[in-house]
Amino acid sequence: MGCMFSQLAAKFAFFPPTPPTYQIEKRENGKLAVVSSSSSMPIPVADDCSLDILLIDTKRGNKIVAFYLKNPYARLTLLYSHGNAADLGQLYDLFVQLKVNLRVNLIGYDYSGYGASTGKPSESNTYADIEAVYQCLQTEYGVSQEDLILYGQSVGSGPTLHLASKLPRLRGVVLHSGILSGLRVLCHVKFTFCFDIYTNINKIQKVKCPVLVIHGTEDDVVNWLHGNKLWKMAREPFEPLWIKGGGHCNLELYPDYISHLFRFIQEMENMNSKIHLNKIRQTLQLPTRSNNTTSVSTNRCFWIKCWRPKCPECLKPSCCSIKCSWKMKCPSCWIPSCLKCCQIPKCPSSWIPGCQECCQIPKCPSCWIPSCLECCQIPKCPSCWIPSCLECCQIPKCPSCCIPSCVKHCQIPKCPSCLRPSCSCCRVTCFNWQCCVEPKRPINGKQDG
Repeated sequence: MGCMFSQLAAKFAFFPPTPPTYQIEKRENGKLAVVSSSSSMPIPVADDCSLDILLIDTKRGNKIVAFYLKNPYARLTLLYSHGNAADLGQLYDLFVQLKVNLRVNLIGYDYSGYGASTGKPSESNTYADIEAVYQCLQTEYGVSQEDLILYGQSVGSGPTLHLASKLPRLRGVVLHSGILSGLRVLCHVKFTFCFDIYTNINKIQKVKCPVLVIHGTEDDVVNWLHGNKLWKMAREPFEPLWIKGGGHCNLELYPDYISHLFRFIQEMENMNSKIHLNKIRQTLQLPTRSNNTTSVSTNRCFWIKCWRPKCPECLKPSCCSIKCSWKMKCPSCWIPSCLKCCQIPKCPSSWIPGCQECCQIPKCPSCWIPSCLECCQIPKCPSCWIPSCLECCQIPKCPSCCIPSCVKHCQIPKCPSCLRPSCSCCRVTCFNWQCCVEPKRPINGKQDG
């Protein structure tokens, strides 16, 4: 019953251009070429070496057409899933602009029943189509998921999120006027029914890479609330772009569109792949750890995993063992319970933690022996630098002869005239200070003049 409703919903959901805007023909050299069905549609240059026209087989037996545009300066590849009522003939000019301005390799494809692709359009066929294109990128061009960005516009957000939910190491996702589900576009429902198609509301939480959402505020086909809900439900949302006054099919005409999209591509290029992979590896390990425990222990230890520090030995946040989580590890043997050596400071000489004889006693600056109390506690003599020399270092030195024991000279004040400390005639016996104040007399005792 649900499959019948899905087929009925597909008839109202897909509107491929009729007739197609292009055709594919095979030339003499074996290469595929594009022939335009309308004079108003741009035709790819036949001798353009940067364009590869591919015909890819899907697992559901359809053959889909894809355009691969190469950029020699590109580091990432953009896989573009277009919206409804459009095919590659209408989007070729846009692909060229995105390839040049975003500096990426770009591959766009037509769903089954669109353009020159065979089959009938349906939800399951679009899932098989994008999986076949991704497999072609891996085998033919060597593109890994770490260097791939998925781009989904309108209905194309369905197959985009379908593939993104299966690639844990994907670099990024862009949702252009994306939908929550097919039924939610027609009416406001809070539940997902069995006949609903493209239930992106259930797949967005499985995407483990940054998600950029672009939506117009005046979109009359897919309401802006769809893009806002997808952005809020993303696990790693990027700064969204809400284009004021933008509709459903004209967002590429606004200058903010290409500038914001270019900034997102640059952020993805500058993203450190090692850090990104570590984040993904941690998220992938969380369900495995929770499955090993019982339901009771999971509920009990959920708060502990978030707030307690991880054990440095086993790196498990739920490791509540006192032995490894709360005790300090010894820097020598790295045993948490080793209290003998990690709590006692190590000796700077022998680096033995229990050596209290030398590390607790200050070392002598002369012989560097910690137990040498004879010379390190006594000040050294400034003349002979012998610590035990008490005769000269404790007695002040004479300023004339610099001999510490010269008590005769250093204790007597010097004469201000002759500067001799032993000149007792001018300061001790000569009370008239004749030699200090008056000019000197001649030797015969007579004054001059």
